Amino acid sequence: ISQSRLNLIKSCEIVNTGTVLQEGVGIARIYSLDEVMTGELAEFEEGTIGIALNLESNNVGVVLMGDSLMIQEGSSIKATGRIDQIPVNEAYLGRVINALAKLIDGRGEISASESRLIESPALGIILRHSVYEPLQTRLIAIDSMIPIGRGQRELIIGDRQTGKIVVATDTILNQGQNIICVYVAIGQEASSVAQVVTTFQERGAMEYAIVVAGTANSPATLQYLAPYTRAALAEYFMYRE
Repeated sequence: ISQSRLNLIKSCEIVNTGTVLQEGVGIARIYSLDEVMTGELAEFEEGTIGIALNLESNNVGVVLMGDSLMIQEGSSIKATGRIDQIPVNEAYLGRVINALAKLIDGRGEISASESRLIESPALGIILRHSVYEPLQTRLIAIDSMIPIGRGQRELIIGDRQTGKIVVATDTILNQGQNIICVYVAIGQEASSVAQVVTTFQERGAMEYAIVVAGTANSPATLQYLAPYTRAALAEYFMYRE
C-alpha cells in the first residue's frame, strides 16, 4: 500500500489555476492564479493563450494573444510555468512572420530547435562593447550630421506622413550582405506591409532581412509584442556572432 501511495504521489501534477473575474478588450482579470510570474504564459480553458503582466494583491491582469469571444466570466485558466519566448533560427532570414514568430508568408514552415525569451536581461555596462563603427545608411543628411553607430539604438520620430517608413526601408535597402536587418511594422495596413516586402524582394534585400508584421487588424497584444519579437530575433543574431 505504501508503494502504491508513493507511485500515486509521483504521478500527481500540480496545476496553478484561476478564474476569470472580468474580460475586456484584449485583457482579462484573473482571481486566485497564485504564484504566477510576470510574463508567464497562461492558457484559458478554450485554448486561448495570454501573458500575465499586471500582478496585483488580489488579481492578475492577463493580456490575450488571440480571440476573446469564447472567454467569459467564470472561465478557468491555468498557468503554464513558461515565460513567453519565440523560436529563433537563421532560416527566418527572408521570411515574414507575426509577433509570435509564426510564418505568415505561405512559403512553408521552419523547424527551429532554439528559442529566446521575448524580454531578455540586458547586459551590464562592463560586458558591452564600445560603439565605434558607423552604420552606413547612405542617406547623406543622416550619415553626415547624425551618424548611427552599430549597436546603438536610434529613434525615428515624427508626425504622420513625414517619411519615417521611407527612412527605415531605404536604410535596409542600402545595406549589404554583412548586415542583418529586422523590419517591424506596427499598426500598418497589411497592404502596406506587402508593398514593403515586395520592394525588398525586388531589390534583393530579403536575403538579409526579416519582416515582423503587427498589422492593424492584429489584436492589440500582438501589436504590443511585435517590437519585442523583433528585438529577440536581432539579439539572437547578435549573440551568435
